[in-house]
Amino acid sequence: MHQESDIRILFFADSHLGLDYPIRPRIERRRRGQDFFDNFQTVLDHAEQRRMDLVIHGGDLFFRSRVPARIVDLVYQQLLDFAKHGIPIYIVPGNHERSRLPPSLLLNHPGISVFDRPKTFLLKKAEKTLSLSGFPFVRKNIRQDFKSIVSETGWDAVPADARLLCMHQAVEGAEVGPVNYRFRYGSEVIRFSDLPADCLAVLSGHIHRKQVLTAETEYGKTTLIYPGSIERTSFAEKDERKGFFEIVVGPRPDSDAWHMKRLEFIELPSRPMVDVLLDPKIKPWDLGTHIRSQLAGLDDDSIVRFKCIKTVGHPFDGILTSAFLREVMPASMNFQLSTDFRTAKRTER
Repeated sequence: MHQESDIRILFFADSHLGLDYPIRPRIERRRRGQDFFDNFQTVLDHAEQRRMDLVIHGGDLFFRSRVPARIVDLVYQQLLDFAKHGIPIYIVPGNHERSRLPPSLLLNHPGISVFDRPKTFLLKKAEKTLSLSGFPFVRKNIRQDFKSIVSETGWDAVPADARLLCMHQAVEGAEVGPVNYRFRYGSEVIRFSDLPADCLAVLSGHIHRKQVLTAETEYGKTTLIYPGSIERTSFAEKDERKGFFEIVVGPRPDSDAWHMKRLEFIELPSRPMVDVLLDPKIKPWDLGTHIRSQLAGLDDDSIVRFKCIKTVGHPFDGILTSAFLREVMPASMNFQLSTDFRTAKRTER
């Protein structure tokens, strides 16, 4: 049961809009770019339908810093249409944007706020105040400078019933990739013990795997939330669930102290990613038939990566082209070649 003063937050990150979304494609074929735009819109629609109190995007809104104007307009128009529903959205610029969102008059809507520098926003509901502090991605020396950057936000200078810290950084303990690489050290990794315990939670983008890390520090309990990316950006993420978090914060029933009352991960649709192995013993003239048989049992929406067994590069050199694969594969599938092919090719020279 929610209290009137409870604040409901939708948190997502790493949408990488514009990835594989050419403005003037030379060849008509299915692109992955629309998957990212579709999931982005699904998240915004969910926030509107559920009447969330606010939305936070944790960084890497775009897939790179220099984005075609058409992509910028498409993304900002989605944000503008959403902001007209009266739900404020707060955005952290990420590393792919080089810590700065592309400028546009569309960002001037009062319902769209950007952490373009260390700062703090306040959101009021039912005479209660939520403080949102944050800063754009810091590329160098974040481990050393983190505390001073957080201080620059002025997070503790304004009275609030609850506080959140929003960022786009790697923190020690976070895990990524198929081998579960864990961030521990380095100038680009924040110490977990340096996270401010006075915040109900630290909300961060940058790590594409969904995870929630909680630990007791000398200052108290700290919770770090990574929602992960909204789509699988590479085969390193092929087995990961993608989505976003609904977070409810509010006062405890027996005191004025606030806490996190609910944290729920909402899964988004992700197309299956599948590896297909090719053996150099396959005769070149049988390659098309072999690939069709390998794909026959797969989901029509699959994203396929062709991998080599040993040295495939030479036997299929000049055959395994994009034009050839488009001819033998369903138009609904996407495909790519493993880096093994390039390695094999170099070895054969």
